[in-house]
Amino acid sequence: WMTDQRGLSFMDAVKELAAEAGMDVPAPDPRAAKQAEQRNFLYDVTEAAQSWFAANLAAPAGQGARDYLTSRGFDQHTITRFGFGLAPDSRNALKQALGQFDEKQLIEAGLRISVEDREPYDRFRGRLMLPIEDARGRVIAFGGRILDASKTDAPKYLNSPDTPLFDKGRTLYNLHRAGPLARQSGRMVVVEGYMDVIALSAAGIGECVAPLGTALTERQLEMLWRIVEVPILCFDGDAAGQRAAMRAIVRALPLLRPSHSLRIVRLPSGLDPDDLVKQQGVDAMTRLLDDAASLLDTLWTHERDAAPLSTPEDKAGLKARLLGHVETIGDPDIRSLYRRDLLDRFSAFAYPQRQSSWRANRAVPQPQAPPSAENAGRLRRMSGGGARDSLAAAVLAGLIRWPGEIARHADTLACSPNLDPRFAILLDLHESGETLESSRIGAILADKGLAKPLPEDYARIRYPFVSDTTEERMAVEALAAAIAKLFEEPVLDRAIEQATTKFDIEEQQRLLKRKKDINERMRRLASETQDL
Repeated sequence: WMTDQRGLSFMDAVKELAAEAGMDVPAPDPRAAKQAEQRNFLYDVTEAAQSWFAANLAAPAGQGARDYLTSRGFDQHTITRFGFGLAPDSRNALKQALGQFDEKQLIEAGLRISVEDREPYDRFRGRLMLPIEDARGRVIAFGGRILDASKTDAPKYLNSPDTPLFDKGRTLYNLHRAGPLARQSGRMVVVEGYMDVIALSAAGIGECVAPLGTALTERQLEMLWRIVEVPILCFDGDAAGQRAAMRAIVRALPLLRPSHSLRIVRLPSGLDPDDLVKQQGVDAMTRLLDDAASLLDTLWTHERDAAPLSTPEDKAGLKARLLGHVETIGDPDIRSLYRRDLLDRFSAFAYPQRQSSWRANRAVPQPQAPPSAENAGRLRRMSGGGARDSLAAAVLAGLIRWPGEIARHADTLACSPNLDPRFAILLDLHESGETLESSRIGAILADKGLAKPLPEDYARIRYPFVSDTTEERMAVEALAAAIAKLFEEPVLDRAIEQATTKFDIEEQQRLLKRKKDINERMRRLASETQDL
């Protein structure tokens, strides 16, 4: 019960039960025993300091701090529950008040600062104080907010340093209160700071914790996942808050495992949770928490909006960033699913017109650059009707042989009204963002029950782009010419027919000129090369 409901580690649970029974848990060795004794004594120091801070707040000198708390909307119940206190603006008031402890103990507890060749002094001065407690509710450290806004040289918030009691990377503020509530509700909310925790708790959202002056650590993520499977990050709506959310996502990716992830709330720009509750009410915050985005959605949105995407280089950068995140995921199944989903999103976003055009068959392709003269003659005999099937098989074989050319000709390939399913698969593979290899394409076609073109399908013509002896430059030029002949002429013929039907003479003449140019180039190139 203590580990499940209160979030205690096994050893902390054993120690607490032993303490209630009046028993000591044996230390494993003398050094550990000494450290345990030291920590126990430091608990006395921090508890005494907390009592003193709370008394200061209740005293007449604490009126200004009490007024500030009232202005924040905190009632007396909240002030008492969270243990607010006051550190006077004095360098030695704490030392004088806690005279039962020596200087070394106060320094070790993080309450005094030791400076070489100078007298130590109180760490917290002129600050509204909050105790930081461990999973068992024991005071282990403090956080303080400056009260005099004119002191711009001092940090607004100041936390205790790491001590034998306090490790900020392994501590979550308010975990001892929020843990049991989260186990009951199935919801845990992570906010940026302890004032946000208190504001939400006062509004009725008690399952709230906060890291302490650092980005969310791997250890803190594991602590959260021990309580709920999908904690919700709710950081401020400003740029700094969104950067903090992304840092947490980057930390979480290597640790993801089935059913364990994060959800992320994006608050309105410039608002923190306290502001939102005050301006729009707790129901507005509850709706945002219920509609929190998945880690995957947040990662995609952040990287998509991180930089302009107006050039191929920009789009390649987006793809590289997405895949870079994917590669950090430790679980192979999750890594594979993230890769597939993000590449699908990337393709739909980066190539929206082409992706719709090849399926809707609406676009009229621009003519490809003409092939070189030395390759044109090899294609002259393709113009006959019987050669068209051979040409289609050869083009498919050529694209499989030279998969890098799929991207170059994708818009043209996509415009065929009777798209061979094998061409459609090539386009889908290209749009997935995967690096294409000839051997993989053949295997993928086979998996779908489709065969690669066989040499006998196109053997009546010697197509240079399927020959092992043709250099790459000549092969891709010949392939470009074949694609132009196979795909562009039929599309142009249909477009010319439509323009003629509509009596659109200007469009008809433009298309006829384009077709004439293609044929003229083919005739010119054919005349310069002998048939093979």
